Amino acid sequence: MAETKEAPAKGDGPKLAGLVRSGDEQADAIAVTDFIFQANDISNAYLVTTSEGDVMINTGFMDNAERTSRLLAPHRTGPLAFIVLTQSHADHYGGLPEFLEEGTQVIGGPGFDEAVGDMMGLQPFFGPRSGKLWGSTLKRGGTPKPPPDVKPDILVDRKLTLDLGGRTFEIISTPEGETIDALTVWMPKEKIAFTGNVFGPVWLSMPFLNTLRGDKPRLVRNYLKSLETIRDLGAEIVITGHGDAIVGKDRIKADLDKLHAAVSYVRDYTFEGMNAGKDVHTLMREFAWPEGLEIGEFHGKASWAVKSIWREYAGWLHYEDGTTALYGVPRSSVDADLAELAGGAEKLAERAQAKLDADKPLEAIHLVDVALGAEPGNVPALKVRKAANEVLLKECGGKNLSETMWLRSEIAECEKLLGEGA
Repeated sequence: MAETKEAPAKGDGPKLAGLVRSGDEQADAIAVTDFIFQANDISNAYLVTTSEGDVMINTGFMDNAERTSRLLAPHRTGPLAFIVLTQSHADHYGGLPEFLEEGTQVIGGPGFDEAVGDMMGLQPFFGPRSGKLWGSTLKRGGTPKPPPDVKPDILVDRKLTLDLGGRTFEIISTPEGETIDALTVWMPKEKIAFTGNVFGPVWLSMPFLNTLRGDKPRLVRNYLKSLETIRDLGAEIVITGHGDAIVGKDRIKADLDKLHAAVSYVRDYTFEGMNAGKDVHTLMREFAWPEGLEIGEFHGKASWAVKSIWREYAGWLHYEDGTTALYGVPRSSVDADLAELAGGAEKLAERAQAKLDADKPLEAIHLVDVALGAEPGNVPALKVRKAANEVLLKECGGKNLSETMWLRSEIAECEKLLGEGA
């Protein structure tokens, strides 16, 4: 096995915000082994050298392509034979034009073209949603460059084997970690697996089965099958899309066993609750990890996975929502009526403040949603909404980046409407 320095196991795991910005101050590529080099990015890019040329696994984000190229250039040993894209998100393929050479073949997973087409076709929808969540964290200072138009030369169906310069690369379809086209690159001689974001951005943590930004739901059944496929490889080094390599066959096996057991528990808990007649919100509230099974919730959360699994198996209609859920007239259409019956938006804001004082911030937000639906600029309601989100932010502790980014963006929106922080 190739030599590499083992990163210490960390019970809490690294902070996701730090991981996606870890390349900002990187001066040199990280030598994972004497033939694998890492350039940190929103999702990392890797260079693998052989005696007959180089292979890249992902190319990083388009805004950082020049930096990624500069970091990896000193370690290049020959022509770039292949670029493997482990998934169809721009932080994996955005830097591609910077690296393409004559003769370089680009490899993507099954459904890559369709997945990119869907995401790009819906950019007017997804773009503002991503900006709300990620704008302040990535601190781009402006709109990112448009992603390049990428058409892989080779689309892997289930498995593709390549031999180059004495090294073998088995490229395996492992869908549903983040995309249906996800790939794992396995080097059987060296016992090294490049998993991209199959396991999310943080090792040993809850998968994000449906992101807050929005995307096609990731199916829990397929996620577990992909986990099993990778676990069965018997890797001695796992290189993910973020952070340090995971080193040690026994550790990797134990971690993947625990991850499989944890995600299976969330799935089974959801099924049991559905069969017992519980609604999805009750299941979300009542979820708790059994002792010894808890994993990180840095991007996805177990309670959100409950909601995603419910929808995967039961669809969009929750029977407790009743008849109106079948039609295009939302509850907000009667906000003005409810506010009038309550004596005005300020009366609702007063009741919301009482809920907040009773440590019920979510009930407070429900009430001010009605108040602001009737009177969007109502100052008392905006103040309660801001305060309630601040309570939730404090309670969540900043561990889950998506939750933290959402709450901060809601607070910032309230401050803007209140004329604060100008």
